[in-house]
Amino acid sequence: MRKSKFTESQIVAILKEGEAGMPVAEVCRKHAISAPTYYAWKSKYAGATVSDLTRMRELETENARLKRMYADLALENTAIKDVLSKKFLTPSVKRQAVAVMVTEHRLSITRACRAAGLSRAAYYKVPPLPQEKDAEVIDVLNGIVERNGRWGFWKCFDRLRLDGRPWNHKRVWRVYCDLGLNIPRRTKRRIPKREPVPLAAGSFVNQGWALDFMHDVLYDGRRFRTLNVIDEANREALAIQVAQSLPASMLIRTMDRLVDWYGAPESIRMDNGPEMTSHDFVEWAQRKGIALNYIEPGEPNQNAYIERFNRTFRTEVLDAYLFSSIEQVQAIADDWLTQYNEYRPHDALGGVPPKQFMPRLITTTAADSRNQLSS
Repeated sequence: MRKSKFTESQIVAILKEGEAGMPVAEVCRKHAISAPTYYAWKSKYAGATVSDLTRMRELETENARLKRMYADLALENTAIKDVLSKKFLTPSVKRQAVAVMVTEHRLSITRACRAAGLSRAAYYKVPPLPQEKDAEVIDVLNGIVERNGRWGFWKCFDRLRLDGRPWNHKRVWRVYCDLGLNIPRRTKRRIPKREPVPLAAGSFVNQGWALDFMHDVLYDGRRFRTLNVIDEANREALAIQVAQSLPASMLIRTMDRLVDWYGAPESIRMDNGPEMTSHDFVEWAQRKGIALNYIEPGEPNQNAYIERFNRTFRTEVLDAYLFSSIEQVQAIADDWLTQYNEYRPHDALGGVPPKQFMPRLITTTAADSRNQLSS
């Protein structure tokens, strides 16, 4: 409907002119309105003042607000009653809801029980403890498991049925889980016996590399890992790869990039992590002609060069910054890598940086390094 160009206060003023004695036709001609419009206004606003209209408008606004509030409260009340009436809410949960209504919202117990869909008898009844209610089931299950430690749930349940026990499988399974009898027995990952390889710095670059993984967390709690690779001859850090996950496929891609850039090493020293012992990585090393020197389990000192590098990296980078993203960690690690190789003095190298102690070509193979050493 089209809105009138006259406000309510203007309409009241026009009607006042008519009430003051001015003919209706003259009033209509003066304000460019029709006679039906005038009489329609008169039937609606006759005898009203501007203050009455203002008060009426405020009452209408308040009434609309109260209607919306009532509708919202009715919807919330219906939703709460619907949720409390569902079967997935146990009587103990409903009993707690009634207690909150009574203590915090000052409702009567009768009204709170009706809202929660719980009878007053169930509210006042003290529920038995699970240990008391299922005491017989617990004793029988413990006896079976004590005699037959390798039996699973269904074999224990079948034995209960053969013994004439009336409990259904759901109750027995609940007690079985509460007792912790369903905890899987994890077998120890079997690692083949490793022959220790003497830890000695190579006499030329690419004679031996070492790699290891580290982990840390971002400021928002997300975890990330780093793959660190160094050359044992001059302690040069070849790469620090940062990602939330570093599976064997990413390890192979990183090592491929390093081999294309620096050349293939004769050997790589590492621990027995799942990425390094995976079939894909072992096959990759065989194709490249690289020997994999695994350290003995629980002996990180056999890979001491990379462990010492990890300590420096954690002290100067990981513990020194609060990272907000993986990209930020990678950028800071790349900058620190350049400083570590070209500027930072290394105590084990006579106080000179790795690249100054034993420089390399951009692409160097182990054979090229031996030829450079002999010449």
